[in-house]
Amino acid sequence: MKKLLLFAMLSGAVLADDPASGHKHGNAVEKIQDGEILGHGQYKYKVHKSWGQLDKAKFPVKNCHAMVQLKDGNFIALLDDNKHNLLKYSPDGKLLKAWLKEYPGAHGIEYFEEDGKEYFIIVDGGWAVREGKQYRETGRVVKTTVDGQVVFAFGHPQTVGAYEPGQRFMPCDAAVAPNGDIYVADGYGSQWVLRYDKHGRFINKFGGASDPDPNARLSGSHGVSIDTRDPQNPKVIVSSRSANKLKVFTMDGKYLETIDLPGAYGGQAVVQGENLYVGVCWSKKDGTGKKMKNSGFVIVIDKNNKVVSCPGGSTPEYKNGKLQPMTQASETFLHVHDLCVDRDGNIFVVQWNAKGAYPIKLELMK
Repeated sequence: MKKLLLFAMLSGAVLADDPASGHKHGNAVEKIQDGEILGHGQYKYKVHKSWGQLDKAKFPVKNCHAMVQLKDGNFIALLDDNKHNLLKYSPDGKLLKAWLKEYPGAHGIEYFEEDGKEYFIIVDGGWAVREGKQYRETGRVVKTTVDGQVVFAFGHPQTVGAYEPGQRFMPCDAAVAPNGDIYVADGYGSQWVLRYDKHGRFINKFGGASDPDPNARLSGSHGVSIDTRDPQNPKVIVSSRSANKLKVFTMDGKYLETIDLPGAYGGQAVVQGENLYVGVCWSKKDGTGKKMKNSGFVIVIDKNNKVVSCPGGSTPEYKNGKLQPMTQASETFLHVHDLCVDRDGNIFVVQWNAKGAYPIKLELMK
């Protein structure tokens, strides 16, 4: 019988043993090979396993949760290791800098420019490990400079009337709109997407597990992104990971449509060019619908919301216009937590619970 999880809502720490959270570590086995070719159609990739590898004694990785590319072409990888939260890589995978250790539950990062200056939104989900035990605490969201200096921090949603007393806040991800509005996905907490203005003032919330519109409800709002492929009509895309879906909203939070990803527990939809790219942390076993441990792959979705490639996964198949269940097809990845796509279309994969894996480069074959 599974243990019930006891937790502190606003303060205090307790041991987390929540199988639904996906944060219970297992004995993962890595079988990736350099030079392996993954993907389908126009989107095939060559694996470069050693791209971001470092000395694990000096730069340990517990989980590599997210990655972004800076204006200068360099990359930032976000770790939840207590020694370093940020690793800065050159485009050829050389370490340039390692810093910060203030975010033991570092989970999401958003990079953006404002008034000619560069900033991050760093999301700490509230997961913490001390003396080998995992604790579930209140998360936090901060706006920082690219050097990590805090500009301002967001309070618990209860402080602005967005949550009732006792509602859990354990955010997963954040996104910044062209007008500066900031969207926070509370994926391990109460599931809401919280919208703030550029100064951190609360505007509204939507989605959540109890939204009045059943179509808008979220189950595992693990990632959030701003879809600017149509600059005149931007949208908010939120992963409903546990339901194997992406949900699309207007900028003020009205539900528009659902993108089904059957069999795939996908996180943030990364927007690059005309496509969406999604990291899949687990897939379902082919033919059974059972969630597979130590599985995962990448999904490429075109401008028509059609899946066109699944690096590490099964060949996308549609029947009568309906996408068939996807599943892991190779043992390349353990749990793809997030990814970054550079300006040349190469994908950089980061993984959770993957034996301390560094970012892996998938070079687009042209």
